[in-house]
Amino acid sequence: MIDLEVRDDVRILRLDEGENRFNRKNVDAIHAALDAVSAADGAVALVTVGTDKFFSNGLDLDWMGTDEGRADAPFLDDVHRILQRVLHLDMVTVAAINGHAFAGGAMLAVAHDRRVMREDRGYWCIPEVDLGLPLTDVMFATLDAHLPRHTLADAALTGKRYDAADALAGGIVHETAAEEAVLD
Repeated sequence: MIDLEVRDDVRILRLDEGENRFNRKNVDAIHAALDAVSAADGAVALVTVGTDKFFSNGLDLDWMGTDEGRADAPFLDDVHRILQRVLHLDMVTVAAINGHAFAGGAMLAVAHDRRVMREDRGYWCIPEVDLGLPLTDVMFATLDAHLPRHTLADAALTGKRYDAADALAGGIVHETAAEEAVLD
């Protein structure tokens, strides 16, 4: 389930469906939430957070391998649009990385202006090299927009898993926090 909570001038986009993988249902719900955030009157900020031990594990490769997923030609374009929309929102955006952020989920986190990662659980990782999948131009541009060059090269070429301390040292996140403080 994708939920958009309103807290005064902050919109909290909560990804709450298991590993929060991107499939047609979730992608459409995220776009609807971003539509609502973009239409808000006045100045607002967006915070995106997952639940339990997952921020997002990216593309739902199992769904993409089904007849429905294979027939959904614009799906990857719609995922790209999410990354671009978050990257270019006319408001402050924060990724509250509560757990694992892999592949497209890691890219979604990086699309935000600020990133806070749970200090005791979870990894941030771009595993496409291990999966034999190329980074698309939009995926690379998203990572390149907010990551230091050396970290981008290390992450994309090695598939390294960054815990919170490594993510902070590598410039992936701006700060770390205890589990109960990540969203705050």
